[in-house]
Amino acid sequence: MARMDDEPTAPAREAPLAFPCRFPIKVMGRREAGFAQSVLRIVLAHAPDFEPASMEMRPSRQGTYLSLTCVVRATSREQLDALYRDLCDHPAVVMVL
Repeated sequence: MARMDDEPTAPAREAPLAFPCRFPIKVMGRREAGFAQSVLRIVLAHAPDFEPASMEMRPSRQGTYLSLTCVVRATSREQLDALYRDLCDHPAVVMVL
């Protein structure tokens, strides 16, 4: 007889997304001229209905980095994957969550 702890649990921890949904994306990068505008262009390329005025910006304590939060209307896993790929490919981006 199989024990409960022998059963795979990883899929149970990953809750599937129901599309469309509001999905927050946090982008952290070096605080440099044009960074927020570049991130905004990438987000709008994948989520054209994103409202630019809703982007939240927060500088790090020393002012070296900038955290940007965008809540997009996600329509598919493919859309989110492509958005994450393009954001991660930007040279000033340090992390995307």
